[in-house]
Amino acid sequence: MLDWYRRMGAAERRTFWACFGGWALDAFDVQIYSFVVPALIALWHISKGQAGLLATSALVISAFGGWIAGILADRIGRARLLMIMVAWFAFFTFVSGFTNTFEQLLVVRGLQGFGFGGEWAAGSVLIGEVIRGADRGKAVGTVQSAWAIGWGAAAILATVMFQILPQEIAWRALFFAGILPALLVFYIRAFVPEPGIFREAIQAGEQRGTLAIFTDLLPTTLLGAVLTTGAQGGYYAITTFLPTFLRDERHLTVLGTGGYLAVIITGSWCGYLASAYLSDGIGRRKNFFIFAIGSLLIAIAYTQANISDALMLALGFPLGFFASGIFSGLGPVLTELFPTSVRGAGQGFCYNFGRGIGAFFPTLVGFLSERATLGVAIGIFAAISYAIVILAALVLPETRGRELKAN
Repeated sequence: MLDWYRRMGAAERRTFWACFGGWALDAFDVQIYSFVVPALIALWHISKGQAGLLATSALVISAFGGWIAGILADRIGRARLLMIMVAWFAFFTFVSGFTNTFEQLLVVRGLQGFGFGGEWAAGSVLIGEVIRGADRGKAVGTVQSAWAIGWGAAAILATVMFQILPQEIAWRALFFAGILPALLVFYIRAFVPEPGIFREAIQAGEQRGTLAIFTDLLPTTLLGAVLTTGAQGGYYAITTFLPTFLRDERHLTVLGTGGYLAVIITGSWCGYLASAYLSDGIGRRKNFFIFAIGSLLIAIAYTQANISDALMLALGFPLGFFASGIFSGLGPVLTELFPTSVRGAGQGFCYNFGRGIGAFFPTLVGFLSERATLGVAIGIFAAISYAIVILAALVLPETRGRELKAN
């Protein structure tokens, strides 16, 4: 099961752990917001639509951050950019704790989102380029599983903070804790080199120019953008309002919500790993089919079925498994679709275009929930999202095992 890891050299392993840690800490900072939402609604008297807009602002700007970061990664280097982006999102998460109004947090969340998007663009290309083709799905997917680790850490810290502190202080303390990822910068600077294939491309002067992803590579870019739009739209439609859904419509306590989320987060981690291995085992396309269909069926059942809390708890595992696991396939396939000279730009644009469009789903869920139930709103947009993934997978080329070249 771990032969792929044993085949790595020392530099590859250091790169793997840098990317793993970066993504976990990125998730920690981003997911803090979902646990703060109920407190902000109560303390600031904002609507669910405004709460969704706060989430959307970070995600929309993260789309621009990811694309810009992808372009820069092709010029100044993957590892160097990763350091910049980690420091950026950590700083603005910390600053979020000082905000006092909806408008202030809207601006700061947007700036935090810029770094959030940039971190994935740099880290995903970095890990994708140092791993051999036969193991890329497993390695990149395992890095993706770090999201569940960061999400779980945020859930545990939120549960503790809201138990020991009044909520008007607890939400600020959670944002202050977001400065911790900045420590990773020192590790990256000391131990993580640029990928060999990237250095070869620079030395050979292989530069197509960023606009190539919109000209001769346009069909590839469109396909990648549609695929990621479906995966991210469904994910954000579900996870942004999940704590609020459990509290307001299932009437669970904070600890009860933490228990439900623990099951979902555990399922997410298992889904990431299963998808990572399946992506290399059965191929990228079949993997997307399995996880999109599973996500669609489970999301509808989780939010729409009139079931007991015990069954709701049990369904949390497959919900996390499928909705999160689908992301393990995105990094490898986007790495394999684009040439080295524009890999950062292409991968950054596709992933973050999907994030930018998907970012509107929390806002739409929030506004629709003011006319229907929150569960109905989540279910509708989840269904739309995963149908998009299924359609994109039908025309996706199979890239499993593709070796990367400098040109």
